Amino acid sequence: MKKKFAIEVDCANCAQKVEDAVNKLPGVTAATVSFMTQKMTVEAPDGTDFDALMQDVVKTCKRVEPDFEISL
Repeated sequence: MKKKFAIEVDCANCAQKVEDAVNKLPGVTAATVSFMTQKMTVEAPDGTDFDALMQDVVKTCKRVEPDFEISL
């Protein structure tokens, strides 16, 4: 399962930090964060509780970059 989200991130370095942190989360197959398009893509295995996973993703993003915003 793959989903895209609109985000707000201030710089490319911040986007890379967020991407690296999200990719380390259990249940995330792959994640990409694009500073240029202000989009985040999260992939997880089929059958994953995506709402619960995204709660973890949001917490991780805020811990790494407090100004990071994501539209779920």
